[in-house]
Formats: sequence, structure tokens, C-alpha cells
Amino acid sequence: MLKTLLVIAVGFLPSLISLWVIRKTHLRSRLRLRQAAMNFTSVQGRQNVRAVEGDRYYLEGVGYLIGDISCKFNARSGYIRCAVNPDGPCNGCRHYEPKKLADSEKKA
Repeated sequence: MLKTLLVIAVGFLPSLISLWVIRKTHLRSRLRLRQAAMNFTSVQGRQNVRAVEGDRYYLEGVGYLIGDISCKFNARSGYIRCAVNPDGPCNGCRHYEPKKLADSEKKA
């Protein structure tokens, strides 16, 4: 009888160890996700604090944009001017190319 109970106990031991390791890993990963989320909000808050640039303007239906919208390389974004000269300024940029108008824009 004692041998049977010992065999059963040894049979359940790996499962119990596995469940304990899974629970410990789950708790550790939840803690790390919580810490990462808290760090992300503090980093994002610091990134949004920036001076208002002189070439930033609001376009109805699009939002805030920076840079020269008539340039071919303009990113049409409030965060980056263009792929060629992302930090700007647009005035006097040697990569400036006027945007070619599509047929529908020419008619308007």
C-alpha cells in the first residue's frame, strides 16, 4: 500500500512543479508588463512636450502639419517634415521638388 502511494506521489510531482513554475512566470510577466506600461506613459509624456515650430499649421480635415505641403517629399505629418530632411527647415532645402498635381487636382 505504501509503495502504491509513493508511486502516485512521484507521478504527480512533475505536474505540481510545472504548475508552480507556470504560476511564478505568469506573475513575473504581469509585473514586467505593468512596469513597462508605467514607463511608457512617462516617456510618452516627455516626448509630447515640445516647442511649437514656426512652420507648423493646421489644415482642416487633416490636423496639424509641419513643413512645406507643396513639396513632393513632405510627410504630411505633425511630427516629421519629410523623408529627406526630417528636422528641417524647409526654407532653402536643396531637396525641394514641387508636387505634381493629379488630373483631378488640376481641374479644381
